[in-house]
Amino acid sequence: MPLVFELDPAATPGLRDGVVALWTDVSNAGGSVGFVPPVTPGDVRPELVKHFVAMAEGRTRLLVGLDEEGAVAATAFLTHNTHRLMKHWVWLYTVMVHPRHQGKGYGRDLLAAAEEAAGGLDGVDAIRLTCRGGEGLERFYASCGYKEVGRVPGAIRVAPGDDRDDITMLLSLARRG
Repeated sequence: MPLVFELDPAATPGLRDGVVALWTDVSNAGGSVGFVPPVTPGDVRPELVKHFVAMAEGRTRLLVGLDEEGAVAATAFLTHNTHRLMKHWVWLYTVMVHPRHQGKGYGRDLLAAAEEAAGGLDGVDAIRLTCRGGEGLERFYASCGYKEVGRVPGAIRVAPGDDRDDITMLLSLARRG
């Protein structure tokens, strides 16, 4: 059953708790979403609060994917640039699909929904994201149309002696035809 995607859902306590649970579960499964396991909901909640503040200020938009039970199964945050010369593209942050849904094509569905959402934003013609090297994520994003446009070797330290590349990917919305 496909996920149902919603842009800018109401920021209810249920949504908040669902995103915290998703982020915690993805992190503890080894997902590259800003944490290294083990993490608790208490570790994740302050980061989500930062996103919610940005949402309240109109700088960030939340895209959420709900499964057949209505549970938060996927998320991505689209963040506007504040620099006047860079308002024509958005950042895509915290791209997550719950581990129980891995392998169902929901990651591709999430990226397609993010592309559609970004394409509906006035003046936006590209999406940029970064990903952690050493996970194969850049191959996944490339298979969804993103192009690697930058790489900083060893910029992400996940543990002593385990430095990963910070990879920047770009999706041009001009290809939407």
